[in-house]
Amino acid sequence: MNTLNKNPNLKEINAYKKKISWGDLPTIFHMAYNAISDVDSILSHGFDSAYKRMFNKEKWNLNLLEGFKDDEGNTIVKRKPKIALLHIYTEQNYELHCFPVIKGELIETTLHNSPRCPFIHWTPETMQMLFRISSFVSFMTYHTQGGDEADLALMKFAHFKVEELIELLEKTFDVTQVSGRNIAEFYREIQKRKDYSVDASNKLNNSM
Repeated sequence: MNTLNKNPNLKEINAYKKKISWGDLPTIFHMAYNAISDVDSILSHGFDSAYKRMFNKEKWNLNLLEGFKDDEGNTIVKRKPKIALLHIYTEQNYELHCFPVIKGELIETTLHNSPRCPFIHWTPETMQMLFRISSFVSFMTYHTQGGDEADLALMKFAHFKVEELIELLEKTFDVTQVSGRNIAEFYREIQKRKDYSVDASNKLNNSM
């Protein structure tokens, strides 16, 4: 593989990175790759996740949502659960957080059997963070300091995967807002800060 395809999958990105780095994958690339791989398979693999549990209608407040079982036992709702999403960036990681919305307000507290909550039980400790891409902020920072085409492809893959997972939520839920910068916007901010820092350093050096 001499060059990457226009829309490479994870295996193609990893293979290309190995090729251009002579098989010596940087630790930060390997960590980000594994974390993104987990998110890529969040619905197809058997392990449990807060994201996957969101789609379990048995945990929805059917009285509020005017839900019922059809003749085949499928749960049907007349009203979609209202939620809000938030992009979160810590020092090292990216996370997608979710909040139930009640009367226009984002709920950040535990609720059990609340007639106004779209979920029977809502526990922020186990449900608010839908998924995490560990070491991803560190990886984006690393790329601005001298990354390559494979690094950029991995970041693009992560961005589009997260957007795809958000779109899946929007099909099932009434997503009232998606707040915070998405991955592409956050990366551009890192790049802008880096360019500003370099420019300021050059001006300082030129003045000495």
